[in-house]
Amino acid sequence: MPPVDVLRTYLQLTDPSQLRAAGRDPRLRVERVESCPPSFYRYLYVEVGKKWHWRDRIEWTDERIARHLADPAVSLWVGCVSGAPAGWFELVRHGDGSVEIAYFGLLPERTGRGLGRRLLTDAVERAWSLGATRVWLHTCSLDSPAALPNYLARGFVSFKEERYTTTIADGA
Repeated sequence: MPPVDVLRTYLQLTDPSQLRAAGRDPRLRVERVESCPPSFYRYLYVEVGKKWHWRDRIEWTDERIARHLADPAVSLWVGCVSGAPAGWFELVRHGDGSVEIAYFGLLPERTGRGLGRRLLTDAVERAWSLGATRVWLHTCSLDSPAALPNYLARGFVSFKEERYTTTIADGA
């Protein structure tokens, strides 16, 4: 596999007034997942991330997932349409007062329907409700082509870029 050059972009909101919220979507209901089974977390991570080459948590054991989710700084949220998962996001509160949207995405069957705009708005609103001093995330050139435009449309501003090289597994 030849190496692939990747651009990672860090984006942030430094004030709640910067959010350009997407309108409510009556199809989407977002709930915090308490006591998430590791198998459900793994399902969300793998199904949302496989097309975008997410792999850093693939090898995590059930015990490691459970420890991660038990951290009071971490919260997991799932967006559902008609009772079925449509997407998810993970928020992480950091010691500097910031809240990171560490993971965010839609299941492949739910993309292209406008749900990502509303789900991102919800993620940002929930991050601010945790008392964030800023809300931030990062994306990269391996992500969905809709990711960066959605972040920018919601008001996020780039504050750092970095390039790195990686390989992509066959069939990924």
